[in-house]
Amino acid sequence: MTCEDNAVRLAWEIQLYEPCSQVWICKGYGRATTTADPTDVARAVLAGYLALSPPRGTETFRAHARPDHGEPVTVTADQLPAGGWTAGPDVRQALPLYLRDALTAG
Repeated sequence: MTCEDNAVRLAWEIQLYEPCSQVWICKGYGRATTTADPTDVARAVLAGYLALSPPRGTETFRAHARPDHGEPVTVTADQLPAGGWTAGPDVRQALPLYLRDALTAG
């Protein structure tokens, strides 16, 4: 990756909704420097996490990606593409190994 690639630093979070207290609880956190679109990173983070830990009962998960400069992005499970979507190499590189492996296995 070179300076010309316009890499962006971003932080991502996997969140679980707690209905009793009506708050989102952080279940996973990471940072990346990537040329990938923050929406694609959030989508891949959530898809990988849900592949590892499928929701039970009425659990509601979402992924939130916050670039250092730009608008934050939130992706919910119902916004994940069905079938046909695969994470590109720039997105996969932004993920930790356990999420990359989950996307490969899923």
